[in-house]
Amino acid sequence: MPRDSVVIIRYGPYSAVGLSVEYRTFRLEGLQAVLTRDGHKVILEKIEDWNVVELMVNEEIVFHCNIKDLEFGGDGKLDPLCEDARIAVLNAY
Repeated sequence: MPRDSVVIIRYGPYSAVGLSVEYRTFRLEGLQAVLTRDGHKVILEKIEDWNVVELMVNEEIVFHCNIKDLEFGGDGKLDPLCEDARIAVLNAY
């Protein structure tokens, strides 16, 4: 995928540490950092599916995972899921 592509991160609500189920973006920070470092424009989009993260490129879902599996905060460099997502976006056409 060329640089400057638009990547839509679709994410659902989740419960953290016994708190109520809400839309939170703390676990998406590393993913956003990795994608913007590659030169992509990132758009966040809320969806109703609980615990889900999907990356959409050219109206096609190229990666998905459980939002609770992503590391909390950070730059995404040490999170293996962020690297998997980055590769999925690079391989998208």
